[in-house]
Amino acid sequence: MAQRILIIGAGGHAQVVADILSQAAANGGEYHPIGYLDDDPRRHGQQVLGLPVLGPVTALADIPHDGIVIAIGDNRTRARLFIELTARGEQLVSAIHPSAIIAAGVTIGPGTMICAGAIINPGSVIGANVILNTGCTVDHHNQIGDHAHLAPGVHTGGEVVIGAGALIGIGAIVMPRRRVGAWSVAGAGALVQRDVADETVVAGVPARPL
Repeated sequence: MAQRILIIGAGGHAQVVADILSQAAANGGEYHPIGYLDDDPRRHGQQVLGLPVLGPVTALADIPHDGIVIAIGDNRTRARLFIELTARGEQLVSAIHPSAIIAAGVTIGPGTMICAGAIINPGSVIGANVILNTGCTVDHHNQIGDHAHLAPGVHTGGEVVIGAGALIGIGAIVMPRRRVGAWSVAGAGALVQRDVADETVVAGVPARPL
């Protein structure tokens, strides 16, 4: 039986989630998106990729549904909503594009988004509420913390640890056995050759703290 999924947010990131869920449903997936909830009143009543914006997030309790995806790119906002909505009993589901390649035995936490062309190799553990964006690759035995975001085209080597809430920017590379700390940022195109401390911004080739 199809499960009715509400998408939290209605911006560009949410539209990618809607497309992932629609593509997965067309390939036999159980999750069927029924609309968006967004706190911007200008969006209410609009149709986005064929789905309606049904109202603000507070309308969740009034709309029959079986699960939600928090489709907001900002890691801290997404984490806050994840904690709040999980505490209210909402069922967080993962949006996984049918073109993603996921090795057997990979663990994926609830509410995670895995975009088109993403690859996850054996032994990796993906946390809750994570974004693995378009065409990123996660090599073997990685640990990706809750609420982290690997942007499009990111590549991580084997045995990499990405801390909770960390952002790895577009096209960045994290070398094998390196750690990027919680709530840190690696800028677009960065080459992370050394461990990055918590709440640190690094950029460049090789990546250095800013």
